[in-house]
Amino acid sequence: MSPEWQAVWLTLKLAGITTALLLVIGTPIAWWLARSRHWARQPISALVALPLVLPPTVLGFYLLILLGPDGAIGQLTERLGIGLLPFTFEGLVVASVIYSLPFTVQPLQNAFLTINDNLLEAAATLRASPRDRFFSVVIPLARPGFLTAAVLTFAHTIGEFGVVLMIGGSIPGETKVLSVAIFDHVEALEYTQAHWLSAGMLLFSFVVLVSLYSLNNRLQPGVVR
Repeated sequence: MSPEWQAVWLTLKLAGITTALLLVIGTPIAWWLARSRHWARQPISALVALPLVLPPTVLGFYLLILLGPDGAIGQLTERLGIGLLPFTFEGLVVASVIYSLPFTVQPLQNAFLTINDNLLEAAATLRASPRDRFFSVVIPLARPGFLTAAVLTFAHTIGEFGVVLMIGGSIPGETKVLSVAIFDHVEALEYTQAHWLSAGMLLFSFVVLVSLYSLNNRLQPGVVR
């Protein structure tokens, strides 16, 4: 497999794993933020949204410290026999999960906020447990939010650069994702290779967004098709 295809495969693998993990992690966070009136709701909302305003290199720098040999998480992973995470694929996954968190939580939170409480109360009168109400009422009604969260998270992970470069570096077949491969080609003045990879990412992003808008339009109730 050529280095370019290795980078493509590694990027798709990273985006797929990150999206799956964030749908599991982000769903309860989004549900709590949408339904809770706890005083900590606003600080936690700000913490979740922090990657949207922080420069990726800042986030990557502090993750590098935390995951490194002198960091709290790095010392913990070494004690557990996992080893250090920087400059490994697993480290890329950790960084991507943190960096893409708001792209999962915010669409889900918005979807949960649109759900009518009367529907949940009606399910409760039928003796549906909170778990049953969530899986039989909330998830079907929030389907457009789940779709948006999954697509945005996947696409955002595909385009990550600063965080993955800080945490993973540029190890072929291990941490060299598409964005890093493009950077390496430009740095080496290999503009033709950089052009083809960049054009591929541009086309992919456009197709993803068009598909997302089209599917969301079809899933919206009452939309004339």
